[in-house]
Amino acid sequence: MPTEHLSFPRQHARTQRFTLGAPRAFTVAPDGSRVVFLRSASGTERAQALWVLDLEGEPHERPVADPAALLAGAGEQLSAAERARRERSREGGAGIVGYAVDEAVETAAFTLSGRLYVADLRPGGTSPAPVRQLDVPGPVIDPRPSPDGRYVAYTVRGALRVVAADGGGDRAVAEPEAESVTYGLAEFAAAEEMDRSRGFWWAPDSSALLVERADDAPVARWWIADPARPAAEPARVAYPSAGTPNAEVRLFAYPLDGAGRTEIGWDRKRYPYLARVGWDAHGPLLLVQSRDQRGQLYLAADPATGETRMVHADEDPRWLDLHAGAPARTPDGRLVRITDEGGARVLAVGDRPLTSDAFHVRGLLDVGADDLLVQVSAGPGAEEPETGEIHVLRVNELGTERVSTGAGVHGAVRGGPVTVLVSSTLERPGQRARVLREGEEIAVVTSHAESPVIAPRPTLTRAGKSKIPAAVLLPSGYREGDGPLPVLLDPYGGPHSQRVLAAHNAHLTSQWFADQGFAVIVADGRGSPGHSPAWEKAIRHEFTATLDDQVEAVHALAEEFPLDLSRVSIRGWSYGGYLSALAVLRRPDVFHAGIAGAPVTDWRLYDTHYTERYLGDPAEADGEVYARNSLVTDEGLSAAAAQHRPLMIVHGLADDNVVAAHTLRLSSALLAAGRPHEVLPLSGVTHMTPQEQVAENLLLLQVDFLKRSLGMA
Repeated sequence: MPTEHLSFPRQHARTQRFTLGAPRAFTVAPDGSRVVFLRSASGTERAQALWVLDLEGEPHERPVADPAALLAGAGEQLSAAERARRERSREGGAGIVGYAVDEAVETAAFTLSGRLYVADLRPGGTSPAPVRQLDVPGPVIDPRPSPDGRYVAYTVRGALRVVAADGGGDRAVAEPEAESVTYGLAEFAAAEEMDRSRGFWWAPDSSALLVERADDAPVARWWIADPARPAAEPARVAYPSAGTPNAEVRLFAYPLDGAGRTEIGWDRKRYPYLARVGWDAHGPLLLVQSRDQRGQLYLAADPATGETRMVHADEDPRWLDLHAGAPARTPDGRLVRITDEGGARVLAVGDRPLTSDAFHVRGLLDVGADDLLVQVSAGPGAEEPETGEIHVLRVNELGTERVSTGAGVHGAVRGGPVTVLVSSTLERPGQRARVLREGEEIAVVTSHAESPVIAPRPTLTRAGKSKIPAAVLLPSGYREGDGPLPVLLDPYGGPHSQRVLAAHNAHLTSQWFADQGFAVIVADGRGSPGHSPAWEKAIRHEFTATLDDQVEAVHALAEEFPLDLSRVSIRGWSYGGYLSALAVLRRPDVFHAGIAGAPVTDWRLYDTHYTERYLGDPAEADGEVYARNSLVTDEGLSAAAAQHRPLMIVHGLADDNVVAAHTLRLSSALLAAGRPHEVLPLSGVTHMTPQEQVAENLLLLQVDFLKRSLGMA
């Protein structure tokens, strides 16, 4: 347990940002009899174990699968494909990091060290052993039981295979015809940017499978080397950068009886992105997108003939977003989708919107017989802004009802009459997972997560005329009259990530920086999710608008808080790293120092689905769009102001998402322009920084750089 002598950087690193020991990945049985989840044994233990909370009788938790016991103390071995899959999902844990279940939630399948395991989730189950390893070829990736629990489908070395749940009859369903082909795996663009991590789907009656075939032969090959190990061969990866070819993706139906496959057909030339796939009682349902993401089709498919029928079409002059849980269908077959109408993001069933502009719908959580469960934040028509809050809502034709109560960030998983409501608030650390039956609490899932040694004290507000959501954090011992403080902006500031949240742990690192003598500002400007379609889509062709909003926020907040505008710094990672470098180079009149972690510096080097959504195809877009939004071009620094400011650039050399070439090109351009800067290369580190020593020392080195750069004692 932490003591008063344990520093926050050390604790933050060893607990993986306080996620270890917390229950996660909940599944609720449809009859409400049990809840399945993952959890490690303590707040510093990385290995996740599989657990069940039985709800019949007195609720009680029981372990199902312990990785230490299953591996008999041996170290975990991960294949290159599994490491890549975890990188795409930003998974930093160990042990059992994911599982899949049958329809009744009686059988679970998972991998451990590339081996396939099947677990009986029932109390006192009838299996010979509650957990058994199946003798199949490895290394296994993404095993999934059939809905009836009789089979398990899994991928191995690009092939999709099926084995009986008792271990018999293992066979290949689809095998790759070439080294560039995989069956049953999501291609890079889907896994990294579309939030689609899987590549095969069972028929509801367990008689067949829909299987993605991906061929990345058209995709350019890049090399990721480790300069610290010159004898090691570089990794060869297929990376679809903006304007270059994507993988070729097709979809096939495979009957289990081996009767031959049928290709599911659609206009792949016009709609090359296979964004969503599902298979319910009404048949397969697909969502396919055009490459510019301004058009998409919802398609019903016939797995016997391969023919598809358009159910609905969407168009948007800027782009169309993808949403968690959607599309889906109601039990009577009506299409459920999340769409932008009348300036709001709404939930629609059939052609009828069921929510108003009071809500900004963020994801579909569950489709029930009589209602739908969705996650929402306050929309443009809300009476109160509810800054940083995210709630769970029940929706049907009669109206809406809030399931979550109290200011905070709430999510939910539902099965039959039971809902697991997972809530974070500003007042208490971590998350609390409450189990509700018909709205009444019947249990709380135990968390072993550590409590932080510091307590954040954010003030959530709206800044400037644009009403930019912001959090302001001052040093814990600060008193009125102590005078203005050096400023540190701590944003992500771009698409997909909301930083201003009504949640305790979201502000821990910012509070630690504040306690080093800074007034810390976190601002979610245009492009950040959670407010309105217009807010998110205002950055079309203009990432630089996100910098304008950081400037507006700091100037507006200086009228209310003790900010020393002669000493303003900024730090960030990924898009936040890009934003930090942009701030120092474009607005040195406002920003006096910056730290750019894993920054995108030349948008031509980032992936297709993300970059082209916002900036367009480089071959078709205005030639100035990419140059204006990039930090560097082939000619050097892009639109940099004359004044120089200190800049530290941090990058993991093993990063295969934002490759180290971004930092190297920026550093070369800075050197050519005679601009002093610091580069911190992290050997063996990817886009994540899960290594404990690296994560801890990164915080300490950043504080040292900022204090030196701003002239702080």
